Amino acid sequence: MNILLLEDDVILQEIIEEFLVEKGYEVESFFDGEKALDAIGSSSYDMLLLDVNVPHIDGFEILSYLREIGNTTPAIYITSLAGIEDLKKGFDLGADDYLKKPFELEELNARIEHIVRLYRLQEEIEFDGMKFIPKAHQIFLDDGVIEMRQKEAQVLEYFIRNTGKIISCDEIIENIWDDENIPAHATIRTYIKNLRKMFEKEYFENIKGEGYRFNII
Repeated sequence: MNILLLEDDVILQEIIEEFLVEKGYEVESFFDGEKALDAIGSSSYDMLLLDVNVPHIDGFEILSYLREIGNTTPAIYITSLAGIEDLKKGFDLGADDYLKKPFELEELNARIEHIVRLYRLQEEIEFDGMKFIPKAHQIFLDDGVIEMRQKEAQVLEYFIRNTGKIISCDEIIENIWDDENIPAHATIRTYIKNLRKMFEKEYFENIKGEGYRFNII
């Protein structure tokens, strides 16, 4: 599981990163909020650990922006801001947990494991001899890995869980997007076109005038 860590205290960042790596996580660490946000935009993370008071863009601003654009990556604040108003603000912005400094590393791990279970971040789906981990946006093949974007993974997961059923663009939108970010049907067709290119086999059958059907061949 890939974790982004934003922490501008050099020593604490090293301690947390070393601890999480020993627990088997992949960790990318940042001191600067702007660089962390750039990384989130260009890479895929399963969880965000965010300090608040960091250079350039603070942790509150980062999560506020991510939630506004529909990024639902689970996030835990790790911060010295201990006031009830700060805690409330963190949750109002869409945080999944809020851990006040100083804290025990094992407590951080326990909170991470809770979110992993809650969101089934390690859940695997097997189809046609392949292993798909939706939350990691990855499909594992015998000779490599298929990487995809978050929405592509969500669309593929929905089709796999409804194998053999004709699914319209409206149904996909209703079950994957929220009411404030409704895409056009052309956008859905683009996602399906991109998914088709990832596989040697043709899993997506176009049912004219109705939608698409995912078939395990």
